[in-house]
Amino acid sequence: MRLGFELRMQQTQRLVMTPELRQAITVLQKPVAELSELIAGELLENPCLEVEPREPSEDGAPSEVGRLLDFLNRGGSHGAGAPPEREEDTSFEPFTPRMPTLAEHLHSQLGLLRLDRAQERIARFLIGCIDDHGYLAVSLGEAAAQLGATEEQVEAALKVIQSLDPPGVGARSLQECLLIQWATLDDPNPLVPELIRHHLQDLAAGRIPRIAERLGVDCAAVQAAADAIRNLDPKPGRRFGGGDEARYVVPDVFIERVGQEYVVMVNEAPLPRLSVSTHYRRLLDAADGHTRRYVEERIQSALWLIRSIEQRRLTLLRVTEAIVRFQREFFDRGPRHLRPLTLREVAQAVGVHESTVSRATSGKWAQTPQGMFELKYFFSSGVETGHGEGVAAEAVKRMIADLIRQEDPARPLSDQALAEALAAQGLRIARRTVAKYREEMGLPNSGQRRRY
Repeated sequence: MRLGFELRMQQTQRLVMTPELRQAITVLQKPVAELSELIAGELLENPCLEVEPREPSEDGAPSEVGRLLDFLNRGGSHGAGAPPEREEDTSFEPFTPRMPTLAEHLHSQLGLLRLDRAQERIARFLIGCIDDHGYLAVSLGEAAAQLGATEEQVEAALKVIQSLDPPGVGARSLQECLLIQWATLDDPNPLVPELIRHHLQDLAAGRIPRIAERLGVDCAAVQAAADAIRNLDPKPGRRFGGGDEARYVVPDVFIERVGQEYVVMVNEAPLPRLSVSTHYRRLLDAADGHTRRYVEERIQSALWLIRSIEQRRLTLLRVTEAIVRFQREFFDRGPRHLRPLTLREVAQAVGVHESTVSRATSGKWAQTPQGMFELKYFFSSGVETGHGEGVAAEAVKRMIADLIRQEDPARPLSDQALAEALAAQGLRIARRTVAKYREEMGLPNSGQRRRY
């Protein structure tokens, strides 16, 4: 065997991820709110990028935002004859007051109580140890060690917190949380605290006859107590704000019905209209050396961003239009008529790769005549009817929910009975598939749904 070196030319093809391509992919993936933030950052970094004013043209034609608002006011959810909005009131971003966090709510109440300095110090420490659901996340011993206090002092301060709103806050277990809430209600039913203390697991599993037998009462009495417990809140802190969480979504596309057709509009209202600075274009002609190279790079970067934003708009428009064509029954008749749809079908219709469709729809929302939906919602596996037509899984779930809603509470439908009821409607689905869909919707089984 002989070892040696040689030079050989070989031609291969491979995809090179250039900075420009990476930027185009990033822009495509961004929902409109995040894209607005990205553009703001680029405006700060690139002096060659500037914002064009959005004003009516010289002949009096309305701006793009004005046209979009006018169209929505005539044919959208605002209704016909809606008064025109003033320019300063125009916004696609709903302003909502910030909700106080649970900790802020508790601290504000604590300030109204007459506590000595030591008690207040312990109570405020404990408030900081309460999680978002309203439960105390530290033991009394750990808190006492941290504060240099006795467990009795810590427990006394905890009792103060447990007397505050919302009822059940500061509990150390589900049982304690429910018992605190029950104590605030004017209801003498003695079965309720008994069920909370000793029978929650059987109650959750729907084993009402077993509980009734153990307690020597009838099933109806246990059912009444169980209904009272279900009215309590197992997570009393969840209705408060968490600080900076988003509480609304901004639609990336609007789908409106005009006559017998649907019109798709990409939401560009939150985005500034970009252009390359004419000042730097003139500077490029006069500059040389390092300055010229810097200006060229910045102008090229600005142009790539503008092109990427336009490409995103066109891709999102074409993909959404394809979705509307495939899901026409949904838009005409509602969610129960959603059909199975794959990324590949839309990609072939648009003439792009599946990954492009995935990026274009990920995290994007559409305002439709049927409500607000994430674009990913329209892609779903499904089952076939007896006529060979496809029905999306989401539509099947709604049918299962309807059957459960209409059932006799004293004789709830088993998963097998649900499967047979669907088969009568032309949908042949296995019992285990029905069980899977039911669990995904958070619906209990027939034993847990039974009423006595």
